[in-house]
Amino acid sequence: MMMRSWRAVAGAVLFALGISAPAMAAEHEVLIESYAFAPMELRVKTGDTVVWVNQEKRVSHSVYFIAANQESERFFPGERWSHRFEQAGRFEYRCGPHPEMLGVVIVED
Repeated sequence: MMMRSWRAVAGAVLFALGISAPAMAAEHEVLIESYAFAPMELRVKTGDTVVWVNQEKRVSHSVYFIAANQESERFFPGERWSHRFEQAGRFEYRCGPHPEMLGVVIVED
C-alpha cells in the first residue's frame, strides 16, 4: 500500500511540474481453466509481464512458446508462472502437455 501511495504522489508532482513520467510496466493475467487459456489472445506493451495462473483442480500445465522452442516448467493447480516481454511481436504459445490448448500474446511498442 505504501508503494502505491508513493507512486501516486510522485505522479502528481511530475504532472504538476509538466513532466511526463515514464510509462510503468503492467502485469496481465491469463487464467487456465477447463483446458483453455483465457483470454486466448492478449495484447500488451513492451516491458509488460504476463502471469499464467493454473485454476485447474488436478492438472499441471506449461507455457510453450512455439517459435522460440522454449517451455516453462510445469505448474500445478494454484501455482503461477510469469514472463516479461522485452520486445514487440506476436508470441504464439501452447501448453506443453496439452497441445490443443493455444494462446497468443501480441506485444506492441
